[in-house]
Amino acid sequence: MDDNALLAEQMAYYRAGAAEYDRPYAEYEDLQKLLAVVDDLPIAGDVLELACGTGQWTPRLAARARSVTAVDAAAEVLALACARTASPTVQFLEADLFEWQPPRRYDTVFFAFWLSHVPPARLPDFWNTVAAALAPGGKAIFIDDGPAAAAEEEILADQPAPAALRRLDDGSQYRIVKVFHDVRTLTDDLTVLGWSVRIWPMGWNSIGIAEPPATPG
Repeated sequence: MDDNALLAEQMAYYRAGAAEYDRPYAEYEDLQKLLAVVDDLPIAGDVLELACGTGQWTPRLAARARSVTAVDAAAEVLALACARTASPTVQFLEADLFEWQPPRRYDTVFFAFWLSHVPPARLPDFWNTVAAALAPGGKAIFIDDGPAAAAEEEILADQPAPAALRRLDDGSQYRIVKVFHDVRTLTDDLTVLGWSVRIWPMGWNSIGIAEPPATPG
């Protein structure tokens, strides 16, 4: 089955729900603690942030980086991110991450709660893009939901990719891709692709640091 329609619906969800995006960060103490983890991660140099959303992570990255290029496909969330982040070292770009190719290399590629939105069939290409974006010695750093977080989602069956149903305040409903990677399987999958990776759980979430193969792809 083709996952394009599912991904289009996922995009529509984040565009329509931009004003509601930050609510979990205000409501859940665990997310506030997770934000603080950035200070303990090897984020340095020029940073590429994928799927930056409303910029919850961007100022924390900018505090540790020489520069940050923050990319998202939804103009509505990017507008909020720009308002939140008044740093001359941060550049925001609107681009579809399934089509966009970074024009340069970075010391760090960071993404929070994005990997779970990538359909499994597209993961090899995604990781190849990340590898190609990294400068020699660079690292990919990622944070996402672990399997326990599935208890908070309305999981859908018979979809083109693992999916969940999300609702907005106006009652509208959207399907999104939602893959709850467990530490062992994701480690094995990345190892097969040639990455050196360390992933560890933190509550319902997982944090990973990965270094690409010598020859991407």
